[in-house]
Amino acid sequence: MAGTLAACGSSDGGQGSGDSKTVTLVSHNSWAASKDVIAAFEKQSGYKVKVLEDGDAGQAVNKAILTKDNPQGDVFFGVDNTLLSRALDNGLFQPYEAKGSERIKAEYRVDQEQHRVTPVDTGDICVNYDKKYFADHKLEPPRSFDDLVKPQYKNLLVTENASTSSPGLGFLLGTAAKYGDDGWQDYWRKLKANGVKVVDGWEQAYNEEFSGSAGGKKAKGDRPLVVSYASSPPVEVVYTDPKPTMAPTGVAQGTCFRQVEYAGLLSNAKNTKGGKAFLDFLISERFQEDMPLNMYVYPVREGAQVPPEFVKYGPQAKDPETMDPAKIADHRDQWVKSWTSLVLK
Repeated sequence: MAGTLAACGSSDGGQGSGDSKTVTLVSHNSWAASKDVIAAFEKQSGYKVKVLEDGDAGQAVNKAILTKDNPQGDVFFGVDNTLLSRALDNGLFQPYEAKGSERIKAEYRVDQEQHRVTPVDTGDICVNYDKKYFADHKLEPPRSFDDLVKPQYKNLLVTENASTSSPGLGFLLGTAAKYGDDGWQDYWRKLKANGVKVVDGWEQAYNEEFSGSAGGKKAKGDRPLVVSYASSPPVEVVYTDPKPTMAPTGVAQGTCFRQVEYAGLLSNAKNTKGGKAFLDFLISERFQEDMPLNMYVYPVREGAQVPPEFVKYGPQAKDPETMDPAKIADHRDQWVKSWTSLVLK
């Protein structure tokens, strides 16, 4: 979600062979890991890691499906619970039960009969607000979905396209979970009438349009409300020098939707052995504890320590909206189609 770091190795051994010495990870463009953690995996496993980043999560999943017969790599990371059924229904992954899977918290496990995906991280998609804007305007920031359609918040919110962006889709699903099959469209009519702005992806929304982020300030963003993550405020603390005593952004806790991200071994992976080793690594304690301050998500492994910045500035939502993956599978495409004609036309 924050900056990216691609740990690249040379492709010795030949990608076409099953015993290639390179394992290739395909991901959305928010993949990040510490160099020393990747180096430790490379030393211990004997594989070099190559990372191919492929846009927003929605775009990356769609491309992986289109190229599944001749995939770009061995492992795909970044399919979440909003898009999981699309990946599974299209045969994107082959079964593999990663070593250490029993340490993954039970509430994040799915597909337990076939083990086509491994949970890696979790986070909450929520509206973030620019504290300075609301203080300057002597206006209480919104706290809930209901608040966002009130007149005092007109023309303040930017969100992502639900058909191309994972947080955009998560926000749509959050409204569907909150207002039900019959009520979410009426809610979006009100949101549209209240001046919601829609952009293609998270990078543009958060780092260009949102007035509260460091990137948005540079870009002169003028929207003090953005659909992002509950773990976004720590980013604004960790990457600022000198570090502020308080995060400049806050989270509207009544707007959150719980997201879980998975990784899987691609169906026609050239290097299945290396891919399996990499999946084991993704749920190892070392990677799980390294992940929060790189990708600004929470670990799914029991007992993995969370950095103090997360506890202070980016705690998980206490009561996020959730939805059964089967319901998402049944309704997602129709909801996105309806949303597109309702909001973008």
